[in-house]
Amino acid sequence: MINFVGAGSGAPDLITVRGMNLLKEADVIIYAGSLVNPQLLDYAKEGCEIYNSALMTLEEVLEVMYKAEEEGKKTVRLHTGDPCLYGAIREQMDELDKKEIQYKSTPGVSSFCGAASALNLEYTLPDVSQSVIITRMAGRTPVPEKEEIASFAAHQATMVVFLSTGLLEKLSERLIAGGYTADTPAAIVYKATWEDEKAIVCTVGTLAKTAKENNITKTALMIIGDVVTHSKYNRSELYNPAFTTEFRKASK
Repeated sequence: MINFVGAGSGAPDLITVRGMNLLKEADVIIYAGSLVNPQLLDYAKEGCEIYNSALMTLEEVLEVMYKAEEEGKKTVRLHTGDPCLYGAIREQMDELDKKEIQYKSTPGVSSFCGAASALNLEYTLPDVSQSVIITRMAGRTPVPEKEEIASFAAHQATMVVFLSTGLLEKLSERLIAGGYTADTPAAIVYKATWEDEKAIVCTVGTLAKTAKENNITKTALMIIGDVVTHSKYNRSELYNPAFTTEFRKASK
């Protein structure tokens, strides 16, 4: 069995209980060494084989999995955050399907959730934003043309931008071209929930300047939208005494 496990956003105690137990039981762990907190490897049992996938190709990762399966070993493929976001897991699963090797996925706390906690932020404030767009800038890895940043910016929803710290001047340009103003609130969160976390509030127009001033060049995400500064919003109807729910009648 191959278990794809979300390592969480950084802090070693933010892995799920299930994920922790799978690490403890694993005979083989293949972890994304460029992003996963190495402290999580402390959960590994003595004698566990550990591989850093940052130094490996897809084919090399798969060979380790195939060999472990042949030997009847339990394998954990440890991805940063939640594997379903920018985890490149589908290409691994497709190859495992060809070999009829079973696998399961265990979710993790994504860094976009960790970033919200760093800012005590709610992404979905009533009458401010009820949608979150998770995206990235096109770099060496392309982005479909229909998902260009400016087209998303036209919605004025909350936006979380991954994998784009080296492209902040271009990001600001495309956000403004799409409809955000230069003064729209923004934030840069570096290594959310890690010990050296940084969370800086700025604006769309000052993203690049803010990153430079704080020596942030990678391992960060950007949050765009009025929710960053907790703009004026209406209270939730769910807890409004004048609102009837399935569990509670409105007070007179």
